[in-house]
Amino acid sequence: MIKIRNLKKSFNGKMAIEISDLTMHPAECIGIVGNNGAGKTTLFKSILDLIKPDEGLIEIDGNDLHDSKDWQSSINAFIDESFLIEFLKPKEYLKFVLEMKHSAFGVEELMDRYSEFCNQDIEESKKYIRDLSTGTKVRIGVLSLLAGEPKYMILDEPFAHIDPTSQAKLRKLIRSQKEQGRSVIVSSHNLQNIAESCDRVILVESGRIKYDVPVNDETIKNLGEYFNN
Repeated sequence: MIKIRNLKKSFNGKMAIEISDLTMHPAECIGIVGNNGAGKTTLFKSILDLIKPDEGLIEIDGNDLHDSKDWQSSINAFIDESFLIEFLKPKEYLKFVLEMKHSAFGVEELMDRYSEFCNQDIEESKKYIRDLSTGTKVRIGVLSLLAGEPKYMILDEPFAHIDPTSQAKLRKLIRSQKEQGRSVIVSSHNLQNIAESCDRVILVESGRIKYDVPVNDETIKNLGEYFNN
């Protein structure tokens, strides 16, 4: 379980995130939506201890992020391309991540398990990651999330740079993680992708939670109207 209490973070005097109470339960798929600059990425980086909040508490399975590092093995994330090591080839990078996470299986088994999310550039490993398309980099990032079989997975805008077929596969992959008892937190500007992959949606506006509701036809319709207005 991830608990956030009285979280505040500002940059240059401007409040980026201000969340009084947020709990993310086990085996839950949460969609985070909001316009650019709403605070979604700041929230994710706070959960990952990549930025230090001005105030507040974040706990992962009872461990305070700033008092313990025990939580690190239970959470994997892909925020953007900077999370990849671009001078490695895809299989080299995946091998590195699997070893860092002390995975019980290797690269070939990982790729075999999730073969629907691989493509030729990943399988052949002839190019360095820096020379691959953004879509393929996202695929590699998603595959790296599955290393070590984490309890929690964070994805920031993963649908933005992949084709419709890959988006459908990613939605299916997210849903399957819940079935295995894992929690997934994913942000997207596409409400349909959230509707088809998550069971809870959180709308962030100006760093604050405006809505935190179950995903259903009515809530997706209301969110659509919110953004259209």
